[in-house]
Amino acid sequence: MSTENRVEATLKNIEGKAQEMLGEITGNPQDKSEGKAKQAEAQVRHMVENAKDDLKKAIG
Repeated sequence: MSTENRVEATLKNIEGKAQEMLGEITGNPQDKSEGKAKQAEAQVRHMVENAKDDLKKAIG
């Protein structure tokens, strides 16, 4: 498990949520969609880290 990668993914998720919320407040659809995209990227990063952890456990 790479703690650094997980922290980066969590920060990306927080950034995305904030940007999406800003888009909601200001009515800016671009901010809203970019925020959702950042959250999706963070989710993928977490899935990759989980897969790495699972592989390490399986190998020994």
